[in-house]
Amino acid sequence: MTGDNYVLLPSRVLAFGEGLHEQNVEERVQRWQENITNMAFFLILAGSQTAEIEGISAAGSTAVSRRYTAVADAELLLRGPNLPKRWPLPPLPAGVSPALISYVASSFLKIKPTIISAGLLQTPPFTHVSLEPPEIGPARCLSSGNAMERTRVKLLFEGGYKIGKKLKKSLLLTECVPGGTSTAFAVLSGLGINVNGLISGSHRNPPSELKIKLVKQGLEAAKLKKNPSSVELMAAVGDPFQPIAVGLLMGARESGQEILLGGGCQMLAVLALALNEIEPESRSEFVGKILIGTTSWLVDESLSSSENRNSFIHLMNHVANHFKVNILGLASGYRFNDSKQQVLRDYEIGYVKEGVGAGALSLLAQIKGLTQKEMIQRCDIEVSNLFKFDNEKPVKGSK
Repeated sequence: MTGDNYVLLPSRVLAFGEGLHEQNVEERVQRWQENITNMAFFLILAGSQTAEIEGISAAGSTAVSRRYTAVADAELLLRGPNLPKRWPLPPLPAGVSPALISYVASSFLKIKPTIISAGLLQTPPFTHVSLEPPEIGPARCLSSGNAMERTRVKLLFEGGYKIGKKLKKSLLLTECVPGGTSTAFAVLSGLGINVNGLISGSHRNPPSELKIKLVKQGLEAAKLKKNPSSVELMAAVGDPFQPIAVGLLMGARESGQEILLGGGCQMLAVLALALNEIEPESRSEFVGKILIGTTSWLVDESLSSSENRNSFIHLMNHVANHFKVNILGLASGYRFNDSKQQVLRDYEIGYVKEGVGAGALSLLAQIKGLTQKEMIQRCDIEVSNLFKFDNEKPVKGSK
């Protein structure tokens, strides 16, 4: 036991949540170890004008820079620090893009993502899948209560569902959506789950009051009926990532696949939106092959009030209890205290924490045998490469 809320597994990965009550935790981790070389790895990039609200996100120091965070992070994940890139990483208050951690882990695992893009202001300069005309652009701010047209949400959901339904192997699903923890907060609140004080973000001290205000505005403006459908909620206060991810998740489960949702609050929101559409008697079976995969930094984070130690675990358990299911979470056990790079040590004091699948990819690398020491060495080298290539003080971007 490493604390009241999570368990240290033999692989040094952390396990947590109501799913710990199940007997097959080690067996489920083992299945992922066997699946690593044969899985479908997706990264969804999406845009929302919510990210342009002053102070809402640290995924880029300015509203303008947050408009290209997603493509810049994806380029870093795909090409690494050494190759020329079309989009520079936006400046951050501290830390370095989690895409760098994802690049190190995915290089060790020898896997690359299929990228799905929706609602970006740029055409990504790499191969990607578009499920809608790119000119539609970002979702409106969630505070409008009318973030997307319902036809758009349905189109994105159906596109994701078709991809998921065709899968013949396990699914690793990851995301990069600046402002996405705020839209996650909004849809979870709209589902009737009390998440106040439990939603994280890229800031060292997430702007909870600002998020609560925007969510309240959005849900009031939306005038949703009691027990809204997931489509209605996403259209009101969501972002384009959510319907694609919910569709992919539901399609992949229908085709019988194991699923690792790589991320934090945003992936919990996706799981909740999917569970909202499933008959209560089928929900436990649905979550039986789903894991949430994140970072130790997110799992260790304790927000505002003293009773909310390990806030993310509390959040996950709130979702589990709301739908009367047992959700199992895993977190990479890697820590950066011994890193030579300040931008990596920044993770240890609460900056960035997660994004671009950093947690899920890291825990898979850990399960496959990449030691703490090797992970730090590789990340230190790639940070040096990033600085060298930029030939100046690091320009950094994050989820």
